[in-house]
Amino acid sequence: MAERSVSSWRDIRSNIDLIMLISSVALFLLGIAAIYSASPTKAVTLSSYAVRQLMWGGISAVVYIVILRIGYRKFIDLAGPLFLLMVFLFVVLLAIGYTTKGAQSWFNFGIMRFQPSEIGKVVLALVLAQICSKTPPTDIRGISAAVGFAGIMIVLILLQPDLGSSLVYSVMLFAVLIAAGAPVKFLSGTVISLLAMLPAAWAFLKPYQKMRLLVFLDPTIDPQGAGYNVIQSRIAVGSGGLFGKGFLHGTQGKLHFLPEPHTDFIFSVFSEEFGFIGCSVVLLLFTVLLLRMLNAAYYTRDNRGKLLVAGIVAWIWFQITESIGMSMGLLPITGLPLPLFSYGGSSLLAVAIALALVQSVVIVSKEGRF
Repeated sequence: MAERSVSSWRDIRSNIDLIMLISSVALFLLGIAAIYSASPTKAVTLSSYAVRQLMWGGISAVVYIVILRIGYRKFIDLAGPLFLLMVFLFVVLLAIGYTTKGAQSWFNFGIMRFQPSEIGKVVLALVLAQICSKTPPTDIRGISAAVGFAGIMIVLILLQPDLGSSLVYSVMLFAVLIAAGAPVKFLSGTVISLLAMLPAAWAFLKPYQKMRLLVFLDPTIDPQGAGYNVIQSRIAVGSGGLFGKGFLHGTQGKLHFLPEPHTDFIFSVFSEEFGFIGCSVVLLLFTVLLLRMLNAAYYTRDNRGKLLVAGIVAWIWFQITESIGMSMGLLPITGLPLPLFSYGGSSLLAVAIALALVQSVVIVSKEGRF
C-alpha cells in the first residue's frame, strides 16, 4: 500500500500538540497587547501596528494550516529548489533592496515590506535536515556539505549587512551538526578558531556595529547616542517592579524615551507595564514552547524530522535569548525580533511556518508513519 503523503484533517485534530499550539497563540496575543501599548497612537485603524500584526497573524494562521495538511516531508524534498530561490532573492536584494537601519535587507512593495532573511531561516532548516540526513557530518565530506550550503546564505546576509541574522544562521548550523553527530573535536576546534579570529573580524565591522559592541560594554561612553537605547531599555525594565505600572500605563515608550518600542524593545515595554510577574509568565510560555518542540525531536523516528526540529529550536531559542538579553542590557543590540511577540510580518510568518513544520513532525510521528 502506498504511504500517504499528506495528513488528513482528522489526523491533524487528533494528533496536534495542543500545548505547543496554545503557548504559541498566548505569546502572539500578549505580543499584540504589547504592540498596541507601544504604538504612538491608540486609534484602531488599518495603519496601526497592532491591526497590521493581527492581519499578518491571520495570514500566518492560514499558511500554518496549509503546511500541516501538506506535511514537513514534502518541504524537505523541495529543499534544493527552495535554497536556489532563496539565494536568488538574496542576490536581487543586494541590487535593489530597501535600506533601513544600515542594512539592505528588505523588499519594499509600498504597502508592505518583506525581509527574505526571515523565510531564509526556514529554508536553511530544511536544507540542513536534508543534507545532514543524506550525508551525515561524521567526516570532512559531510561537514563540508552542510557548512558550504549554510555558508553561502550567511555570506550573502553579511553583505547586506545583517549581523544579527547571520548569527542566527550560524547557531542553526552548529545545532544541526551536533544533532547529526558531528565530531566534538571538529566543533570545538571550529569554535576556538572563530574566537581567535574575532580581533581580525573587528576590522570588517561597520562603524555602527562597532559602536553597538562598545556601548554594550559601557553605555555611558555615548549616553545620548549609541548608548541611549541600552540605557532607556534598562530603565523601562527596572521601573516595572514586581507587578508593573499596568497596561497602557508605561511611560518610556509613550514619551518616546524608548526607541523602536514595538519591535526591537517590545520586551522592555511589556516589562514596564507588567513587571516581574508578567515577564515570568512570558518566559514560562517560551520555555513550554521550546520544551514541546524538543519533545517532538526526541520522539520522532525520522532523522530528517529530528534535524529539522533541531535547527528550528536553535533559531527560536537564540532569538528569544538575544532579544530579551538585549532589552536587559545583558547582550549587544542586534535588532533581532522576539519570536511571536515583536511587530513584523516577515518574522511572524516565518515563525508560524517553522512551528507548523514542527507540529507536522509531531503528527506524522503519532500517526506511526515513522
